[in-house]
Amino acid sequence: MLLLALDTATPAVTVALHDGTSVIASSSQVDARRHGELLLPAVDRVLAEAGLKLDAVTGIVVGVGPGPYTGLRVGLMTADTFGLALGVPVHGLCTLDGLAYAADGTGVEGPFVVATDARRKEVYWALYDDPRTRASEPAVDRPADIAGTVAGLPAVGAGALLYPDTFPDARAPEHVSAGALASLAAEKLAAGEELEAPRPLYLRRPDAQVPKNYKVVTPK
Repeated sequence: MLLLALDTATPAVTVALHDGTSVIASSSQVDARRHGELLLPAVDRVLAEAGLKLDAVTGIVVGVGPGPYTGLRVGLMTADTFGLALGVPVHGLCTLDGLAYAADGTGVEGPFVVATDARRKEVYWALYDDPRTRASEPAVDRPADIAGTVAGLPAVGAGALLYPDTFPDARAPEHVSAGALASLAAEKLAAGEELEAPRPLYLRRPDAQVPKNYKVVTPK
């Protein structure tokens, strides 16, 4: 097994290789505006670090969000393209699940909440019983609106750090890592579990929309 994992659902552009036992190479850069520029060079970097070629990869793992439309689709389209070119399966994983899994060993056991920055003064979030078990569906809300639901729970993710009034017990990790996604995927595949389809989890409409009362003008 050689999994190539990547995620662009958050400001982190993150890539990793996993050989079925452990992460053998990884790269993460935080830049919310340059997902398209940074992703492929990061793939080249991890392959070079591992001394491998892309055709050695036996499966792709991609974070499906939730996340903003523009950044999220960079990772998903890249994963689909690699899968088609190599003739290997493409597996999706919830980005929040990757963050929860990465919290294992940091003192967070459960229950806890994962929250990422959804912009517009909102967070993408979900509840977890433990680092491997999600207890609620991913959602997008204003922090004040979920304060009662998450009260008293430790929280991980950049969204929790942004809103200390709602998440007073915010902890690392701040951003998802492809290494955590790859490790979680390898664990699930080894146990015979089916992973998600590589389809985006947007939770809301994209920011860019056709203006209302838009008039189409065609030449005569």
